Amino acid sequence: MKKFNVILVYDKEESNILMCKREKEPYKGKFNLVGGKLEKDEDELHAAYRELQEETGINKNDIILTNIMNFQYKMLDMELEVYVGKLNKDVTLIEELNKLYWIDKNENFFDIDKFAGEGNIGHMVKQVEIYKDRLFF
Repeated sequence: MKKFNVILVYDKEESNILMCKREKEPYKGKFNLVGGKLEKDEDELHAAYRELQEETGINKNDIILTNIMNFQYKMLDMELEVYVGKLNKDVTLIEELNKLYWIDKNENFFDIDKFAGEGNIGHMVKQVEIYKDRLFF
């Protein structure tokens, strides 16, 4: 099974979520969470931190990531791991491929014309809001 991850990165005030604007398909031109593909035999949490650093410059000293859910896509033989974290300080972002943006956490992430994932990002954000007291300390 192929494994991928996405990471919900909140700023230190918990008011914005870091997103990228896709430069290629799928979801070209739409906002998406940062993340990527796990390498063969790679530890899942290590992969999340690696992808985060590669795509944004954010490293382990800047954020604590927690796996909050996984999606299995049986027909694609794929699993998507969802991580969340809140920055513990201001950071300077370093873009890899896609341009990075801070999006207000109250945005309608279910808007499939603007955001990738057929509404899944909205679901992820709602789950974080439900459990934020356990996730952000």
